[in-house]
Amino acid sequence: MHEKGFSLIELLTTLALLAVLLPLSSAGLDRLLTANRQQDAAQLLASGLRSARAAAILHQHTALIHGLDDDWSRGWRIILDISGKGQADPENPLLVERRSNGQVRIVGNRPVQHFVRFSAQGSPLLPSGAFQAGTLHVCQNDHLRGRHQVVLSRSGRVSLRSDLAEQALCAATG
Repeated sequence: MHEKGFSLIELLTTLALLAVLLPLSSAGLDRLLTANRQQDAAQLLASGLRSARAAAILHQHTALIHGLDDDWSRGWRIILDISGKGQADPENPLLVERRSNGQVRIVGNRPVQHFVRFSAQGSPLLPSGAFQAGTLHVCQNDHLRGRHQVVLSRSGRVSLRSDLAEQALCAATG
């Protein structure tokens, strides 16, 4: 009579293969999840910048998007800058707030390091009236490179780039 099932040797061989392959697959899965978190953070920030610009045009008033606690990694807030004092004035109306757990580091070059300010026409302007343009870098875990960049042009256009590049800003604040 022919019995159905697995022999003890077949089961042990399968368990041994699983014991070898599972650690390899979990490392790959971790890298995939990290890459997805970084891409998601870049897309959400680009969307936030576009929303701030749209809010400035819609409300015909200066709108400001700034990193929470001056850190884009913690999230961002969009406000209407009624008083002209930006985030320093708690009376300015809050439009949107997006908090993050800080797992993904985001750093901006000097013009966009802490905030982006849009005029009523949608142009990014510094408080002095000079145009504001810059790049926000989504840093990789090794703190040396950035895979995604959110780029703000002088016209107010926001673009998302995915170029793996050495980035001194990522290494500077580790």
